[in-house]
Amino acid sequence: MPARPLILISNDDSLTAPGIAHLVRLMGELEAEIVVVAPASPQSGMGHAITIGHPLRLDKSDLFGPEVAAYACTGTPADCVKIAKHYVLKDRRPDLVVSGINHGSNSSVNVLYSGTMSAAIEAAIEGLPAIGFSLCEYGDEADFSHVGPWVLEVCRQALAHGIPVGTALNVNIPKKASGPIRGIRLARQARAKWQERFEQRHDPYRRPYYWLLGEFLNQDPGLDTDEAALADGYVSVVPCQYDLTNYQGLASMAEAWQLALPPAGPGATPPQPSEDYGPAAQ
Repeated sequence: MPARPLILISNDDSLTAPGIAHLVRLMGELEAEIVVVAPASPQSGMGHAITIGHPLRLDKSDLFGPEVAAYACTGTPADCVKIAKHYVLKDRRPDLVVSGINHGSNSSVNVLYSGTMSAAIEAAIEGLPAIGFSLCEYGDEADFSHVGPWVLEVCRQALAHGIPVGTALNVNIPKKASGPIRGIRLARQARAKWQERFEQRHDPYRRPYYWLLGEFLNQDPGLDTDEAALADGYVSVVPCQYDLTNYQGLASMAEAWQLALPPAGPGATPPQPSEDYGPAAQ
């Protein structure tokens, strides 16, 4: 671990969310130099959106005291990491980027919609070690009192041993009401989906509008998934990558469609196909 690590903090629930205040306090226990760049307003479900064609504004904040350089950014979580790296920190390289602590789970397919994880993945794209933390309890009144030891353990391991290049860790923590946490478990992303529907409602002028509703369906019986780990009372840690290529699909399509795959080229080290865990997606 560096003598005094430089840690960049962001989130998607905004600079004033309770979860990020807990994360700032915990990173202070690592005796780190802390820089916070977070959205000025809530950005949940924003995914990896970035701001194009509109200006970004950056306002300094003393919300976390004089020892923490904090900024509210009018952009998305991914914008926050971009402007932090290229403007706020300029030529300085963070030893770790942490995002969260999100109010609500980002396990399984939720990682695709998550602004919290998009901040972490944006850091990974920039070649920075990154972690997204989420508590599996929604609402501003979520109880974060039990998360400290687990957040600190993951961060200490990351600072001491590193995170694979191009990887962001998706860390989900069971809510306190679920019972004592049994430990930390490495896992894969469960195959799940949202069974969604739109409910038509009417405003006071009787004009229709639509509200998205849904039920989370875990379609994966595997015991090695993040959903299984959380159900068993463990903190789940899923290494995520921004390369979305399905390498098994690439190989099978080349054979079935009779299309040649070009050589990777000198010096290229394309990822190897991973083992197909669990049942095939329906």
